[in-house]
Amino acid sequence: MKRTVIQIDENLCNGCGNCVTGCHEGALQLIDGKAVMVSDLYCDGLGACIGECPVGAITFMEREAKPYDEIAVMERLVPKGEAAVLAHLKHLHDHGEAEWVRQGVEYLDRHGIKMDLSLFGAEVSSHDSAGDGEPRPEACRPAMQNAKTPLACGCPGSMAREIRRPGKGFSMAPNRNMEQVQPIQRSELSQFPVQLHLLNPQAGFLRGADLLLAADCTAFASGEFHGRFLRGKSLAIACPKLDSNTEVYVDKLTEMIDVAKIDTLTVLVMEVPCCRGLVRIAQLAREQAERNIPIKVIVLSVAGEVVSDQWI
Repeated sequence: MKRTVIQIDENLCNGCGNCVTGCHEGALQLIDGKAVMVSDLYCDGLGACIGECPVGAITFMEREAKPYDEIAVMERLVPKGEAAVLAHLKHLHDHGEAEWVRQGVEYLDRHGIKMDLSLFGAEVSSHDSAGDGEPRPEACRPAMQNAKTPLACGCPGSMAREIRRPGKGFSMAPNRNMEQVQPIQRSELSQFPVQLHLLNPQAGFLRGADLLLAADCTAFASGEFHGRFLRGKSLAIACPKLDSNTEVYVDKLTEMIDVAKIDTLTVLVMEVPCCRGLVRIAQLAREQAERNIPIKVIVLSVAGEVVSDQWI
């Protein structure tokens, strides 16, 4: 499958080893004075190593790669000691990868390995059980919602993150003359990034999600975009006419269906002919995927009115 991993320019790499230290998963090693990716299994695609490289030798790329394996990473890190394991879990935690944190904590529990997880913002160990013998990995999550530490992840525009909002619906704001308050609809966006080229198909916010695949123009055409179409969904935006390398979109959506196991896919397009290409991309992804998920296609007029709304 195609997924986002890092690549290293050996001509730029000076062998400083900063990226090796920054890669908590152990995907990188120094070999013959150069940083080398030793296994796709260990690269989470979150990019902590990019911020550690002083010469810009590391970048993201999409290519055929094995799926990231949290259990394989834990097996590799546990022999290195508690500090290495906790650094790894915190790295995932700060990026909002709750599912991988859960798998890591469950690995510790299954193997009877006790560690202090209080650095995640809660007094909890891998064996915190509330008396029923079950692990409580969800206790690790509060700090994720309030993390203030800057993340060294290269370009902030491609760093995956969840957006948590205190409330929904409408807020009130004064108009220009301050004579009366005007309703302002709050954003329903729950994650970033949103452009399909930048989305990591294995991002935590995609797992089990209802995904809205929206043509770029739809959010500008419809005043109901947030409240009617985006609410309760993860978002990917794309333009089948202007975007380059759209064949990658098929691979990404296929991975979202099979690996992230998105629940439904809604394709929101304009009535113009070129927009139908986005529907075809979604159909090709479903045809290639091992799972079969329902796809809804909503077509908007250039005035923003719903022309058709149907499952295909």
